[in-house]
Amino acid sequence: MTTTAGREGAGWLARTSATLRDVTADRRMAMMLVLGFGAGLPILLVFATLSAWLRSAGIERSSIGLLSYVSLAYTLKFLWAPVIDRLDLPVLSRLLGRRRAWMLLAQLAVAAGLIAMSQADPANALGYTVVCALVIAFASATQDIVVDGWRIDSAPTERQGMMLASYQLGYSLARICAGAGALFVADAFGWAPAYGSMALLMIVAIAGTLAAPKVQARDPGPRRGWRHALREAVVDPFADLVARKGTGLVLILALITVYRLPDIVSGIMANPLYIDMKFSLSEIATVSKVYGVWVGIAGAFAGGIAVSRMGLYPALLIGGIAASASNLMFAWLALAGHDLPLLVASISIDNFAGAFAGTALIAYMSSLTSPAFAATQYALLSSLYALPGKFVGGLSGFAVESLGYPAFFVMTAAVGIPVTLLCLGLRMLPGETEPAPAQELPARA
Repeated sequence: MTTTAGREGAGWLARTSATLRDVTADRRMAMMLVLGFGAGLPILLVFATLSAWLRSAGIERSSIGLLSYVSLAYTLKFLWAPVIDRLDLPVLSRLLGRRRAWMLLAQLAVAAGLIAMSQADPANALGYTVVCALVIAFASATQDIVVDGWRIDSAPTERQGMMLASYQLGYSLARICAGAGALFVADAFGWAPAYGSMALLMIVAIAGTLAAPKVQARDPGPRRGWRHALREAVVDPFADLVARKGTGLVLILALITVYRLPDIVSGIMANPLYIDMKFSLSEIATVSKVYGVWVGIAGAFAGGIAVSRMGLYPALLIGGIAASASNLMFAWLALAGHDLPLLVASISIDNFAGAFAGTALIAYMSSLTSPAFAATQYALLSSLYALPGKFVGGLSGFAVESLGYPAFFVMTAAVGIPVTLLCLGLRMLPGETEPAPAQELPARA
């Protein structure tokens, strides 16, 4: 029996090794790494990194807050996704296929927008900077649509997990380049070389697009009109949630709406705070964009462990309280001024708590979906938690101008009070028991 079990074990190891060799040898995995890099590069360059540039140039915090609205392109990209799915580009689609043609066009537009932005002078021509940011954000969101489409078309379901893992690795590497890398270059040589070098890095993504295998785009099906599309995308999935959750859905949606509000709103003013506290760009890059990334990864893993060991509701409650309360560290930093150890402590607590809370919220939203509408309901819930924060966040600069940094961050931390009450209220709903978290769907922030 031992010999038989040993042979079976050896056979399983051999099959696993063969499968891993097959996956790693798959050219599409390398392509997803490169395409993920191209997708992750632009977003910080029109968000956190751009806010650091604008504040360094003396732009008012109210204007910086309003400029964060360009990131809505990533949330609203579903509005033009059907066009991308159906429309062929002249000449390019014939040469490259529909997916790669749109991918190349979007990447060229991102690179052109970054080159144009590298020539900007926000202090004297803010409008030009805004136009460049809008072009980059729209092109980048379009690139996201097409890369996802190419991934789905190019590999069977059993390969999608590894494709996504490769994509996320490339995406994370790009965020380090666009966050820490751009700040290091700007500190040493100025903002024009920083954005110019980021435009050059888009060559990596363009090369990946040209090297990627041509795939046949799946037929999106017949056009059935906007009413049918609206019913499939919104009405039916929402009706299913109402039928299953009843009046308790009001509390559920309220919690999802405010749960990440402190983190999203305060995040817009984080870089302006660091600049006003006289931290150098290199210090911000090292602590926030390099060290902080690894702390966030640790927080995400801790959140996953907490959900599996403690249960979903306790993890959700702890995450909500911790993520909101972590903003008090920034209020302390604003009062203390330039204090590098306090900056490290603030970013450590904030990134760990925010990632912990994010994992708990993703698990909770996944548990709310039903198999028939899993992807659509998750997309709707994700938009619900992201949109309010982005709309309110656009006004964060006005709040800082009026209240000052300490009061602003205390105010965002106070959102933890309704978050706590809503988490406790959900446990009291009739028939609401500890849900088993559904399979987590991949998400990008």
